[in-house]
Amino acid sequence: MTLEEKRNRIDWLSDKLNEASRAYYADGIEIITNFEYDEMYDELLALEDETGYIREDSPSINVGYETAAGLPKIVHEIKMLSLNKTKDRDELREWLGDQTGLLSWKLDGLTVGLTYENGRLVQGVTRGNGVEGELITANTLVCENIPKTIPHKGRVIVRGEAVIRYSDFEKINEAIDDTDAKYKNPRNLCSGSIRQLDPAVTAERHVRFYAFTLTLSEGVDMNSRRDKMEWMRTQGFDVVDYVMVDRNNLLDEIDKYEAAIPDFDIPSDGLVLTLEDSGYAKTLGETAKYPKDSIAFKWRDQNAETVLREIEWSPSRTGLLNPVAIFDPVELEGTTVSRASVHNINIMEDLALGIGDTVRVYKANMIIPQLSDNLTRSGNIEIPEVCPVCGGPTRIRDDEGTKTLICTNPDCLAKHVKSFEHFVSRDALNIEGLSESGLLKLIGTGAIRRFPDLFRLENHRDEIVSLEGFGEKSYDNLVASAERASHTTPARLLYGLGVPGIGVATSGVIARACRNNWNEIQNLDEDALKDIDGVGAVMASDYTAFFADEDNKAMISELLTMLDIDESYEAAGTRVEGKTFVITGSLEHYSNRKELQAEIIAEGGKTTGTVSEKTDYLITNNPGSGSAKNRAARELGIEIITEDQVREMLGLAE
Repeated sequence: MTLEEKRNRIDWLSDKLNEASRAYYADGIEIITNFEYDEMYDELLALEDETGYIREDSPSINVGYETAAGLPKIVHEIKMLSLNKTKDRDELREWLGDQTGLLSWKLDGLTVGLTYENGRLVQGVTRGNGVEGELITANTLVCENIPKTIPHKGRVIVRGEAVIRYSDFEKINEAIDDTDAKYKNPRNLCSGSIRQLDPAVTAERHVRFYAFTLTLSEGVDMNSRRDKMEWMRTQGFDVVDYVMVDRNNLLDEIDKYEAAIPDFDIPSDGLVLTLEDSGYAKTLGETAKYPKDSIAFKWRDQNAETVLREIEWSPSRTGLLNPVAIFDPVELEGTTVSRASVHNINIMEDLALGIGDTVRVYKANMIIPQLSDNLTRSGNIEIPEVCPVCGGPTRIRDDEGTKTLICTNPDCLAKHVKSFEHFVSRDALNIEGLSESGLLKLIGTGAIRRFPDLFRLENHRDEIVSLEGFGEKSYDNLVASAERASHTTPARLLYGLGVPGIGVATSGVIARACRNNWNEIQNLDEDALKDIDGVGAVMASDYTAFFADEDNKAMISELLTMLDIDESYEAAGTRVEGKTFVITGSLEHYSNRKELQAEIIAEGGKTTGTVSEKTDYLITNNPGSGSAKNRAARELGIEIITEDQVREMLGLAE
């Protein structure tokens, strides 16, 4: 390249890396992979070193991200610099030389500085761009393990990483029904949580803080990093896990950390090596971006070359179609990998992906499969014009530069995944092992299109086993769970069908009213339904319309050939068998009417919500009342009895 071409390349790399950083840190969007970012960053450093041309906004001299709008800004008393990094173990050992160091996790969250005066937390601030950060004092006060007060009364500045643990992250996502609203990773969620304008939101997110640096400590004189770490511990801080190392044991300790990754609950993207002698470290100084007394060690991602066979467009219930690369299986970090998300059309185009291309695959942070490079770059992928699920038209959506593919058909099956999720839920058919994301994958492969398909998954064994998150064991467990679920009850099936307005309790009431006879359940008319307690006119109309629908009738008929429905019905007694009761007014012996209803049903009776000619008894503790039900009972000659009288009939009188 000529000098001009190199300068143009530097401009392009700087713009691309800055754009990626803004998207990642401020918006939580990944527009290029971690591998691509590191590769482009290393190329930028080499070109800047070669040409001497460094832009003022170059990622090589700027730290972090620009502060966001909305939060107050504050200039750091002592700059909060980033760390230089390496992926080479021998280079790390050479950097340490004859010194002793502290080796610790490099936690993947948001770097935060805390200031204490007279033993009280008075300021919390994010790293921001290293010179200026965001004031987040109110938010730090609600973090789970940040001490509001410490024993030491001198001025103290502690720096550390705010993080959300994987276990807490998973619980937060489990509570979100909408797959597309789920958070992508703990780091992004933590960043958004700690920089919230509303501290109440921060408090809900289980943000934790792990101290790693004692920047200022008035009245405490220590030159040992280890002593500073232990001193912070005595003040009530959780400190990042660390070990003491020298050039002789450094590599062994790195191996131990690497072996601990699968069971480590805190997000981490590497290790940090810091010189133990902080007095000596001060003499080394710093660059514009990095201190010289610490260095980050990033895990070297294991790469493998393979052949791209297909781009699968995985659906979401909002209509988003996510590109997934399908390639010849390769071994990475001890597991077989054959799929990797491409995230969006931008990344697919940047890699110029084509069927038959030779691609490089790695696991980001040794966990998530990613494409790192395309050696062939044929670029022959055609973006589908129709949705692979429903055949409806697709459209490319440009969301502030990020291009995604969406299905425009409002009736797309994938958009109705909630009905499948309801059908397999615990109170319905209870098919374990099928989350919304798992159901979407099965829909995307065509394995399920209607409820009955869930009971013939063996017809799609090979496709299911190859899906990310499934495999042989998961497939076997899923099929076994479907088999168990096929032995069900009328109440579970009725609830699972998703009849409008029919919840768990009402399904049980209707099933008991029909003595668990499924044929009677699906053929109830509106009058019979309205006689059942808790079923009103609108619900009855929706119910009958659901079972009259020809598609529903065909689907239910097919389901019945696959299910073993236990229609047995045994009342605990027969004291009021065949009698129909209506309950009105307040009760003395029961906290609510449903408790008395249960007693009546247990003795063979029925309860309804409306007085009619079919009613045998009206139960009320105020027989002389002029209420509508009392008047109706008197007009129809229905016997009015009290709560004590019905309890006597039920054999419950004291």
